[in-house]
Amino acid sequence: MESVELSQRDREILRDVIETFLIRGEPVSSRRVAKDKNHDLSAASIRNSMADLEDLGLLKQPHTSAGRVPTAQGYHFFIDSLMKEETPSAISRRLIDETIGHATGDQDELGTTVSQLLSELSSQIGIVVTPDLGQTVLRRLEFVPLTGSRVLCVTASSNGFVDHKVVELDDRIERDELVRVSNYLTENFAGLTLSQIRERLIELMNDARAQMDELMNRAVVMAEKGLDLELAPQLVVQGTESLLDQPELSDLTRVRRLLETFTDRAKVVTLLNRCIDGEGVRVFIGEESDLTSELDFSLIIKQYAAPGSGSGTVALFGPSRMAYSRLIPLVDYLGARLSAALETTF
Repeated sequence: MESVELSQRDREILRDVIETFLIRGEPVSSRRVAKDKNHDLSAASIRNSMADLEDLGLLKQPHTSAGRVPTAQGYHFFIDSLMKEETPSAISRRLIDETIGHATGDQDELGTTVSQLLSELSSQIGIVVTPDLGQTVLRRLEFVPLTGSRVLCVTASSNGFVDHKVVELDDRIERDELVRVSNYLTENFAGLTLSQIRERLIELMNDARAQMDELMNRAVVMAEKGLDLELAPQLVVQGTESLLDQPELSDLTRVRRLLETFTDRAKVVTLLNRCIDGEGVRVFIGEESDLTSELDFSLIIKQYAAPGSGSGTVALFGPSRMAYSRLIPLVDYLGARLSAALETTF
């Protein structure tokens, strides 16, 4: 966004218009600003300033007879230059710390827990994208007997995530044999990424020349069944219903578009990845992202680090009329705490 120089009076009026709009959700008139805010100005003077702010692309008028609302450029000016960030409350910080601290190493459960918490604290849609598992390094693999021919495959990775998968075998295998298979796979595959393991398993299963003894053959078959080799990042979305009462979604067409937004989950992950650029929180509004443009929504997004498997993403998604002063620090804190927890624990 190009730098815009504003007088102190115009800065105050822009701030007041945006803050009023965020609260009331309707176009703001000069009379409303004069009545609600402590300005030693007439409504006519405020109206002239608002017209100047519109000429600069910071405000717009939805209808000729209506007041004005912020543009994406106006929101960014507000966020960068006028807004006072609100540190997450002690209650919110404690809830985040306790939730992340008590979460298991299961990646799907962690994504669901964090996205749900983010939605509950913000009244927006909470989004988590898990790291690319292809770069996850295997630390340990263990098979635990269940009933009959069913066994539980427990996979621990170097980034601390633990995956559990129930596997149905062709016949029952004794505990001692499961221990030997587990030890064999851990000794031969520990330290490799899941991408490398998948390639190696395919190679072994397809190579007719491979002379595998009974233990190796059984281990390869069980690893192929037990390891979750769907390596693409997983998208977890929670809280869509929290937006349905907002005036921006009073139109059923917009509700349908919202529900359709996350249908193609792989596409959403791709669009979210395009929004990530280095550390810190980024904000995309309206036409600035393919994900936000159709609904004229906003996206507040931050990366979190997962040792041994790159990074994931936490984000908030909702109507552009959102409480940026509270929600930007919230996303920043949650992302930072998630990175710290994964780094410290694992």
